[in-house]
Amino acid sequence: MKKTLFFSIFWLLSVVSLAQYDHFFEAATLRIDYIHAGTDKTEFYALENLIKEPYWGGSKTNLVDTLRYGDYFFEVYDNANQQLIYSRGYCNLFGEWQTTEEAKRVQRSFDESIVFPFPKHPVDVRFYSRNHDNGNFDLKFQIAIDPKDYFIKPAKKLPFAIFNVYGDKPSEQAVDIVILPDGYTNTELGKFIIDSQSFAKSLFAYEPFKSYQDRFNIRAVLAYSDESGVAIPADSIWPQTVLSSSFYTFDSERYCMSYDHTAIRNLAGQIPYDQIYILTNTEKYGGGGIYNFYSVSAAENSSSAKIIVHEFGHAFAGLGDEYFDSSTAYDGFYNLAFEPWEPNLTTLVDFDKKWKHLVGKKTPIPTPVTEKTIHQTGVFEGGGYCAKGMYRPAFDCLMHTFKGEVFCETCSAAIIQMIHFYSD
Repeated sequence: MKKTLFFSIFWLLSVVSLAQYDHFFEAATLRIDYIHAGTDKTEFYALENLIKEPYWGGSKTNLVDTLRYGDYFFEVYDNANQQLIYSRGYCNLFGEWQTTEEAKRVQRSFDESIVFPFPKHPVDVRFYSRNHDNGNFDLKFQIAIDPKDYFIKPAKKLPFAIFNVYGDKPSEQAVDIVILPDGYTNTELGKFIIDSQSFAKSLFAYEPFKSYQDRFNIRAVLAYSDESGVAIPADSIWPQTVLSSSFYTFDSERYCMSYDHTAIRNLAGQIPYDQIYILTNTEKYGGGGIYNFYSVSAAENSSSAKIIVHEFGHAFAGLGDEYFDSSTAYDGFYNLAFEPWEPNLTTLVDFDKKWKHLVGKKTPIPTPVTEKTIHQTGVFEGGGYCAKGMYRPAFDCLMHTFKGEVFCETCSAAIIQMIHFYSD
């Protein structure tokens, strides 16, 4: 009886949510392209373009983001009654750049975008940035948009074929991943298809993705570059590629990302998508993943499978890095006076809201490293690039090192939660 009642309530809530979607949105995407600029202490936004894309790949029921992950957040309000109708958290390159030494010396701008279902009625969109001093979101920019505005551009249809890698579920019932190629020439697109298939195989080789693979769609856009490979500035290698990916992002050799966010969105918008994954045509170790922004990994490296799942853990589930060696130290990246938003990191300031429910009653907090505890969920010091004052849930995990083969219990729970958020 209780089970029947639960599913009846769940079905009713889904019907109500779908009715809300149909009332406020149509089956398309509104993309706002903007400039995000500033220094280590300042930031400002400037509108670039409003784009109407022909598909909406996201959930039609989970429209409001209740997790509130990310360093940035946006909300969409119906203009007539100021009802919140959509929101999402995200991160970006600008926020990471603000922690670099360069940001202390110069101003710099970054292309960024947000997307949400195309509204039927005028809306107000508000952009927020997480305050480093208290962890709250501060309003930074807002814009009123009339969907009938004739300056909203239709997305350009690009002359690239789409390859279905995996899955055929309706987009609103699946996590839709779009794979974009960088550094594959026209004659290498067959290789890109094989690499895309290897991507799916790699992702579903690891739990919990393996057990939930029926909730995923994976499609690839067969876009080609003029030249093969990706940029390696320190070696004076600068091929002309469709997405301009480059190692040495922020002068970190293995950090391979792209500053051309507009090109990324233009390619991704050719199909419905929730997550963007860029495969680079290189054997060089590296990549990156930013929450609700995009992921990158080398397609030909011997560690590609683990790079793929690690970076997707960042971009999809908001998981933080759990390593803390000196080569990756970011002074001041986190404010240790309050809890980080990432579900797998804690300062113990408010641990009840993290994975405390997964820790055994007899497990010490913080957890010492012993032969027994290294196999348990605990609270191990070191994580988020901090050796002291930040804690991780397992001695080892795919968000810590590639020595192990699994996500820890806490990271797995966060991934499963996000799969349900997109596909229920």
